[in-house]
Amino acid sequence: MFEPNTNDPFVQFNKWFTEAKAAEPHDANAMAVATADSDGRPSARIVLLKGLDDRGFVFYTNYESRKGLEMTLNPFAALCFHWKTLGRQVRVEGPVTTVTDFESDHYFASRPRLSQTGAWASQQSRPLTSRKVLLDAVAKFETEYSGREIPRPPYWKGTRVIPLQIEFWQSGEYRLHDRYRFARSAEGRDWTVTRLNP
Repeated sequence: MFEPNTNDPFVQFNKWFTEAKAAEPHDANAMAVATADSDGRPSARIVLLKGLDDRGFVFYTNYESRKGLEMTLNPFAALCFHWKTLGRQVRVEGPVTTVTDFESDHYFASRPRLSQTGAWASQQSRPLTSRKVLLDAVAKFETEYSGREIPRPPYWKGTRVIPLQIEFWQSGEYRLHDRYRFARSAEGRDWTVTRLNP
């Protein structure tokens, strides 16, 4: 049985996240990110959580990709972490904002060099005639930036999801799961905690 002993969902998330990193064999920071287009049609994909503090959950993407364009048109997102070995999920919903250029530059500089050239080479989410075209583009940027630091593409940046709701789900026998929703009306407001039916 799960009962949170805090009114701060970030405290609860960090506790579960620490346990997930010890228990999950691969990518405990993997999360589904759902966005919606201007007609409200949703799409989802898996990305990696790359930053977390009391402001929100951060991941990085190409803002010319489908999710980048959707977040520009409709600046809200939902996240879902699933830690199967622990029988746990965490759902997050809220508005999105871009992180500072300093934060994006700092993270981009920490990436492997081929990932950096790949960010320049890939026209993410757009049609690609062949893998060779992509690899040729990577080689072009490797040559262009040979022997020097690779700058961050202006369209490649961090997204922060500012949570207005965070739900913690612990699996239970006979599908009698424990669910708690932390909710607030706006950033900086107090959280209310509600137990939900499974």
